[in-house]
Amino acid sequence: MAYRFNLNETSYHGSGAIKEIATEVKGRGFKKSFVCSDPDLVKFGVTKKVLDVLDGAGIPYSLYSDIKPNPTIENVQSGVAAFRASGADHIIAIGGGSSMDTAKAIGIIITNPEFEDVRSLEGTAPTKNPCTPIIAVPTTAGTAAEVTINYVITDVERKRKFVCVDPHDMPIIAVVDPDMMATMPKGLTASTGMDALTHAIEGYTTKGAWELSDMFHLKAIEIISRSLRSAVAGESAGREGMALGQYVAGMGFSNVGLGIAHSMAHTLGAVYDTPHGVACAMMLPIVMDFNKDATGVKYREIARAMGVKGVDDMSQDEYRQAAIEAVRKLGQDVGIPSVIEAIKEEDLDFLAKSAAADACAPGNPKEASIDDFKAMFRQIMAK
Repeated sequence: MAYRFNLNETSYHGSGAIKEIATEVKGRGFKKSFVCSDPDLVKFGVTKKVLDVLDGAGIPYSLYSDIKPNPTIENVQSGVAAFRASGADHIIAIGGGSSMDTAKAIGIIITNPEFEDVRSLEGTAPTKNPCTPIIAVPTTAGTAAEVTINYVITDVERKRKFVCVDPHDMPIIAVVDPDMMATMPKGLTASTGMDALTHAIEGYTTKGAWELSDMFHLKAIEIISRSLRSAVAGESAGREGMALGQYVAGMGFSNVGLGIAHSMAHTLGAVYDTPHGVACAMMLPIVMDFNKDATGVKYREIARAMGVKGVDDMSQDEYRQAAIEAVRKLGQDVGIPSVIEAIKEEDLDFLAKSAAADACAPGNPKEASIDDFKAMFRQIMAK
């Protein structure tokens, strides 16, 4: 069996790394940048840090910021029109998953215009051409979109999110500068950090996992577990750790897939506009409990990576429970809520069927029925 592994051509890490954007733009002979960033980052001056680099190097650009937290088909289509009108020859995506997912979809459609309806990109669309070159600059430590072949778009009309998996959408350059993440509020730091942990744990336990991906995921779990609390507290060492940990997780899961914690989180985001990281964090320990009898000894290594002591002296049931509790405790410590008030019993059938149909579901180590999904969703309903 052959295992495929996709990574960026180049990545930069560390404080001040955004200065290398100008080096790459000029070195590759690019003429004009299409800067894709969400409106809040523009408003609060985060995007300007990169624009200042472009200005200082005399690189012209157009700015596109019609992006929602859960980017929509309309956001993508208006972005495609804006890119065509701009005369740009590459994209600089600045932000979290929303900006990067929008940029990826725009970039794919520019070079594969037969997919302009956007919906046809769902799953593993047969695109023929690499997307317009993307330089990805994350401002959150969680999505790892800068190093993945995945992106998620919301279909508002059908009240669903759809996942697109395409090696052609990989950013050619990732610039992971913790200084770009310094303005994240505590809540966003917590939720994106728990999203990164979900990537690492689901990537480690998914059906597609193998030795190389396991190496990335276990290291990511270790880094995230020791860094997230201090990152939420605003400590620079924690933020630097999270910038690296989320990227390492992305190196793994992008190549082996995820599981039903993400399937359920996508559904919650589409129906209730629940922030993706919050939804992942709420579902992760519940899904881990559901999956525990299909994971062999992997929960022992998760518990170990999360700093649980004495795992080698524990029984299988004990170390599995220890891993679940370590995840739950981390979520509680960083302020993740435990319920979504909006969920009602009459919603469960739609939620369950949507999660079962999500592109991440087949990777789960254990098959879940519609009734299983309902039971798990019930655990986050208000009592």
